[in-house]
Amino acid sequence: MTTIVFLGAGSVVFTRELLTDILGFPELAGSRIVLHDIDPERLATAAALAARIADAHGARPSVTATLDRRAALDGADFVVNAIQVGMYAATRVDFDVPARFGLRQTIGDTIGVGGIFRGLRTFSVLAGIAADMAALCPDAWLLNYTNPMAMNVTYLARVAPMLKVLGLCHSVHWTVRGLCHLVGAPFEEVSYASAGVNHQAWILRWERDGTDLYPALDAAVAAAPELRRRVRVDLYRRLGYYPTETSEHSAEYVPWYLRHDGEVERLRIPVGEYLRVSEANLAEYAALRDGAPIPLEKDTTEYAPQVIHSLVTGAPRRIVVNVANDGLIDNLPAGFAVEVPAVVDGAGVRPEPMGALPPQLAAVNRPYVSVGELTVAAALEGDPRLVRQAAMVDPNTGASLTVDAIWELCDALTAAHGDLLPAGLR
Repeated sequence: MTTIVFLGAGSVVFTRELLTDILGFPELAGSRIVLHDIDPERLATAAALAARIADAHGARPSVTATLDRRAALDGADFVVNAIQVGMYAATRVDFDVPARFGLRQTIGDTIGVGGIFRGLRTFSVLAGIAADMAALCPDAWLLNYTNPMAMNVTYLARVAPMLKVLGLCHSVHWTVRGLCHLVGAPFEEVSYASAGVNHQAWILRWERDGTDLYPALDAAVAAAPELRRRVRVDLYRRLGYYPTETSEHSAEYVPWYLRHDGEVERLRIPVGEYLRVSEANLAEYAALRDGAPIPLEKDTTEYAPQVIHSLVTGAPRRIVVNVANDGLIDNLPAGFAVEVPAVVDGAGVRPEPMGALPPQLAAVNRPYVSVGELTVAAALEGDPRLVRQAAMVDPNTGASLTVDAIWELCDALTAAHGDLLPAGLR
């Protein structure tokens, strides 16, 4: 029996989507599902939801819910990580404190001061998970969804190199679907390849029947002036390759947009968007807790169910993964997590070497990597100066604030997050 553990199972919207896909596979319908969360109410809601999904599919999994992480991990084959340390309250801190300094953010979960402090809150919990897995399920796969994805995967590679870790994100899939819609090409008929870093990778190849689809995108953009009011389209027009993450995300990874009122207006950048998303998620959680109907159609757009199914059954798939850069992208730093295609089947997961990125793309990626490397180093070394240096080299933060203001902002965020941060960084 395959044992699949959900850490942060109280993120019930995400748990619902993944369980719907997992239990929709006949080969996985009898799996042992173990749900873990530190919030008893959310854990109970997740368990009730799992039962409803199983009944709707006619599946007969063994479902266990526990507040004890070690009990949850004992004997796991797959561990799906979707924790959010500090939950919505910490997210509000990540937005409200920088806003007082005049720093704009949109999502704040990847780099920037929001991503830096989200990572610092998360790393020590990841270290505990890694230690528990090494002791209780050393051969299990850790499938990480928690952001900041690239920092988290890099941190795990440094503290637990023996673990099998994949970072999974659906942004490439949905980017290509959106592009296909713009040019009228059926998604099922296209082939594509992407590479870069999570939330800032690039569509390097996008074809239908061997024909490059980028000229069709150029025509679509030329015919629709409103498309040019998207950050990712603006990046594409200037860099030559389409970015794999939304405009909301992409705006805060570069120095060119959020500091300028005119660019925020021109490109319709939704400052503070993640707070609105989080509030909508809280409302959806409350509705599910109270028994609202749930969509149960098998979707298979999330990668974790596909990875599990392929590794269990041997069915081959080509997906996108986040793993440490071990010869995968030549002109990005070794060791830091990159996002590349991979083949998954019964023999394992094989990331594909992508060679060198076009130089302008690697140049845009490198500041992102520098922020992540400094943040991981800050946690590993317990050096609070590295936290502030990470914020200094962050593109949006460095473009928006003086260095004195950056240090004061980091002091304020450190005080506001308090015990959520590693002891050496408080």
